[in-house]
Amino acid sequence: MSSAAANRERRAIEMRVTARHLFERALGESSVDRAFERHVSCERGVLRVCEDLYDLHSYNRVLVVSIGKAAHTMVSALEIQAGDKFEGIVACPVQVSSQARGFRYFQGGHPTPNEESIRAAESILKSLGAQNAASLVIFMLSGGGSSIAEKPIDDEISLEDLIATYRVLVHSGAPIAEINAIRKHLSAIKGGRLARAALAARQVSILVSDVPDNTPDALASGPTMPDSTSTEDCYSIAAKHRLLEQFPTSVRELFERRALEETPKSDDPTFHRSRWWTVLSNSTLLEASKKEAERSGFSVEVDNSCDDWDYERASDYLLKRLGELRKKSECVCLLSGGEVTVRVRNGGVGGRNQQFALACAQKIAGENITVLSAGTDGIDGNSPAAGAIADGTTLERGKSRGLEPAASLRTFNAFPFFEGLGDTIMTGPTGNNLRDLRILLAY
Repeated sequence: MSSAAANRERRAIEMRVTARHLFERALGESSVDRAFERHVSCERGVLRVCEDLYDLHSYNRVLVVSIGKAAHTMVSALEIQAGDKFEGIVACPVQVSSQARGFRYFQGGHPTPNEESIRAAESILKSLGAQNAASLVIFMLSGGGSSIAEKPIDDEISLEDLIATYRVLVHSGAPIAEINAIRKHLSAIKGGRLARAALAARQVSILVSDVPDNTPDALASGPTMPDSTSTEDCYSIAAKHRLLEQFPTSVRELFERRALEETPKSDDPTFHRSRWWTVLSNSTLLEASKKEAERSGFSVEVDNSCDDWDYERASDYLLKRLGELRKKSECVCLLSGGEVTVRVRNGGVGGRNQQFALACAQKIAGENITVLSAGTDGIDGNSPAAGAIADGTTLERGKSRGLEPAASLRTFNAFPFFEGLGDTIMTGPTGNNLRDLRILLAY
């Protein structure tokens, strides 16, 4: 190997390490514990949630309902800041080693519901129905909640039909906001219906958000918030993505009869005693990554324009943007938050982040560019990885190991490709979910 080639390989390795460091640093700085340190506290029985104060002594009962990938983490963080005086229900997708005292746990399914998801929703509805005007309900919501706690609005929709419907939606290529619009109207707990179940009580929702900042009611399909979507939106979305022919009969008939029930809106009395506070979001993650990249000597730009774009279109856009930025600076870091979409057809093992990284790998071969794309929940699609990292040497290294990048991309089988190179991002479930982070470095 020539000295020039050796230097190029060494530099590529350094940039892969740097990209991993930026991602890991952003994850650490955007933890649930740190967010609760900033935004939640309790002194002399008065609970502070951001700008709100709640005198816990003035309520006959305080009930905590925590749903989502960060559900257990949020309960633990609440106890650190306010003590173990609470009781309630936790619906999360993993079995935790040590359950919080006073809480009932349900291990709901993700990305599709399971029996525990149904039991969790039924238990939550029963507990909320027992609250009155002297009750305080603290909802804690995070990403993944749409499937982790769920109950169909119509008893004719079986769990099997519900799972089939979720699969159709997840694989449709539709943006998450459109997917959640339909989920809300098929659910007994989403789209503000949990808040309606606790109508008499004072309510506050603490949000760890994996949705765009301008659509907070999409988080976990908005069980405690006014719904900004309508039944008419659902019918239009189903038509646009040709979903009716794919839905199971029980769901298809609701659409064909136009029998979906409307969800509560912002003027509904349900929300007169409700408050909502976002303590963590994708913006928090981007800011943490930006600061670390600047400390590392990069000129940094943030561009979230491709949120909810198809992964191919997003890769073209971001690489073109990176090319424009590197004309002005020798070392550039382009950060992009949110999620890209992938329409999966008979896929292998992978996820949207690995698919995006592999698409980029084909376009940056031989160039001094490194691309990392990963999910903050630690799980990308149906793979055990959070995402992957690619650079100008990826294709060359892959081919030397007998890996076929084009075939892997075509068959949505990116995980084995990156695993063969040692370029997957493996974190395990993080107990957090702030959408995805894409880091593009040019040097």
